[in-house]
Amino acid sequence: MSASTTTAHAGAAATPTAHAETAGTSSAHAETPGTPTAHAEAAATATTHAKTAATPTAHAATPGTATAHAEAAATAATHAETAATTTAHAETAATSNAHVGTATASTAHAEAAGRHARTPWEELVTAALLGTDRRTPPLVTPGRDAPTALLDAAAVQTVRRRAGLRPAPAAERPAPAPADPRPVVPAAARRRLATLLADQPSASGGRRGTAPDLMELLPQWLALAGERGFTAPPELLPALLNAARGRTDLRPQALAFAGPRAQWLARFNPDWKFALRTAAGSAPATGPQDGPDIQRRWQEGLFAERVALLAALRAHAPDDARELLSGTWATERAEDRLMFLDSLRTGLRAADEPFLEQALGDRSRNVRATAAELLSALPDSALAARMADRAASCVALDRTAGRPELTVEAPHECDAGMERDGVAPKPPAGRGERSWWLGQLVEAAPLTAWQRRLGDRTPAEIVALPVADGWRAELHAAWCRAAVRQRDTGWSRALLGAPSAPDAAGPGAVSLAERAKLLTTLPASERAEWVAGFIDAHGLSEAFQLLGVCAVPWAPALGRAVVDALNIARDAGSYPWSFSGVMGLAERCLDPAEAVRLEALTATPDEPEDASPGAGGYWSEAFQRLVSTLRLRAAMREELGG
Repeated sequence: MSASTTTAHAGAAATPTAHAETAGTSSAHAETPGTPTAHAEAAATATTHAKTAATPTAHAATPGTATAHAEAAATAATHAETAATTTAHAETAATSNAHVGTATASTAHAEAAGRHARTPWEELVTAALLGTDRRTPPLVTPGRDAPTALLDAAAVQTVRRRAGLRPAPAAERPAPAPADPRPVVPAAARRRLATLLADQPSASGGRRGTAPDLMELLPQWLALAGERGFTAPPELLPALLNAARGRTDLRPQALAFAGPRAQWLARFNPDWKFALRTAAGSAPATGPQDGPDIQRRWQEGLFAERVALLAALRAHAPDDARELLSGTWATERAEDRLMFLDSLRTGLRAADEPFLEQALGDRSRNVRATAAELLSALPDSALAARMADRAASCVALDRTAGRPELTVEAPHECDAGMERDGVAPKPPAGRGERSWWLGQLVEAAPLTAWQRRLGDRTPAEIVALPVADGWRAELHAAWCRAAVRQRDTGWSRALLGAPSAPDAAGPGAVSLAERAKLLTTLPASERAEWVAGFIDAHGLSEAFQLLGVCAVPWAPALGRAVVDALNIARDAGSYPWSFSGVMGLAERCLDPAEAVRLEALTATPDEPEDASPGAGGYWSEAFQRLVSTLRLRAAMREELGG
């Protein structure tokens, strides 16, 4: 009886009607009342037999095809649902003991098919991304390896996802996008933007040839369009949002250029939700009537939205932003407190001191360190005075020698008061404890205090003083960090020294990285002049970091210095690859007017005997790319009306 029943079920697999008839026949054989479980097991048995009969046929027709697996599995799932529904209405009970035994033996197969149908798509995707060696698929079919089982389950889920969509009432039509009063860019600029957005990075990872790198010009194009008060063409908003999604450095300019239409459009695509987060915190209203709305957004917003809201409010109303933060400070998580506290760097003022002093007692070490850093940037704060006293006890002026010199006695311990004021007790690997503590004390002390304590000397005179016992590098490095933190131009000039100094690291700075940071405190014109003098004295090999902090476009004197240095490097016969970083900066930062001077360098020069083979051709190609990029930037300006 069991074998005949199996044959009947296999034949019935062709259509749901035949399957229903088979289920009805099974119900007619029942003679005693049974439980719903027995009905379900009988239905599962029918489903399993149908799938067993149908699957070989599908395999024979199209062996190894995922679609055949999907169709067979989907058919089996349909039969299971039909049989279960029919059996649920049956009013009789279980069959003979032999039939019950068959149903029990087949339950495991039915459950396996059910698990195929119930496997979440996200779990399958995760297993596929990580690999079956690292993540076992949600369902492994007996007798099949994990990759094959994963593909089978994915095929079933694909069919179910496509077939499982039900018609629904039409959604409410969205409101029109808000108007943007700014004019759209001119037609020529619109075509240029489409070209820039369509450019893709090279798959080889390198870039040669004479064509400009359009992806690197997109930020400059957006900046120019924003300066001239244009907005984005509506048809290019999706491409613009996609570009901003992949490059976080583009987001501020791209969203400002795209305007309210981009935020409206982002509601319909989860990939563009970054635009909504930025919009939620940008330019908040600060009138009395808007206080409840700001409070609501602060209380209910996501973390990124709250950070943006606090930063925007800090730029418009610093005191209101601080009060907003202090109201929820005690309930915030440590990592959130750190990010929120960092927003107070904007518009830092003496009124922030009480709140920052309170943050010095925070249970998070990182929060305490950030609060101490901010307080040390306020020269008149109580913390700055405490650090000045500690630093003064470590550094003194010795007048007993033939000429005055500085003597250093580094701290012997890091006490609790020092830790509370932000001094990290444990040094990094390879650093001595005492020098580590000394550097932190000097860095946090107001620079103006040194002039009072060292005989009213100027910063340049203090930097020129000899330092005993090899403490000069440590002391000057701490002064460099203090000058950057306190934005002190006088000390920055003294520590930078003359650009033509024989030591490229300068009299006070211990690295070019520190010199670059010191330059950021100077006015743009002075910065460019100093870097031009450095290039004239030391060449381009050590100037890359310094060029990166100069204003764009480069000042004429700086541009001439860079072009002359590149010409000298070409004549030396070396390959241009060691100057590829400077070349990339020059493409983006040189004044487009320099293209006229550079035109003469595009020809392939005669190579000297000791030159690297083919170096002249590579230099010619590099200069051609530079010239074409400068001309493209000039065309971009003209297309945008300037």
